Amino acid sequence: MTDKPATTRSLRRDIVVAACCGAFVALMVGAAYASVPLYSWFCKTTGFGGATVVAERAPDQVLARELAIRFDSNVAPGLPWRFEAEQNEIKVRIGEVTTVHYKVINQAAREITAQATYNVSPPQVGGYFNKINCFCFTQQTLKAGETREMTVVFYIDPEIVKDHEQDDLNTITLSYTFFRQRDEARPVAEAPDGTKSKL
Repeated sequence: MTDKPATTRSLRRDIVVAACCGAFVALMVGAAYASVPLYSWFCKTTGFGGATVVAERAPDQVLARELAIRFDSNVAPGLPWRFEAEQNEIKVRIGEVTTVHYKVINQAAREITAQATYNVSPPQVGGYFNKINCFCFTQQTLKAGETREMTVVFYIDPEIVKDHEQDDLNTITLSYTFFRQRDEARPVAEAPDGTKSKL
């Protein structure tokens, strides 16, 4: 004769194990989806990996020490845009709020959306490179042949002078790369014969 209490205990144990496994899988899937935005937030907050820091206001002091800031502008393969900084290099004082202008031109015959990623070199100074405003925070949609002026507002945190590993630092490179974003569903047009087709 079957021992019902033992069977019931075994069934409960199996249900608990199955539930734990299901919860673990759900947690891992959720973590995988959250890892990219969390990593991006971590990099922006700490400057890890050459990511710049997002600042809300200007610093309280401007120092006499100057640094050369170079601007590297790129577009990813498959994006028919021309993208360049107004100046390739400027000198800025540490703590000085600086505005830099860029120009981008859509050389394609149709509207395209793209977004820029960025990093700073050398990577260890990313935490001192503070951006108050930047076009890289949003997607940019340009019509066919459109030209757009864009700006970056930034400063170098005066705290950098307390980091003696940066005593010999003379030059920082801010690098941008525009990547094409996935196209939304294209509009449907009516053909002369009354049928509808994609443009």
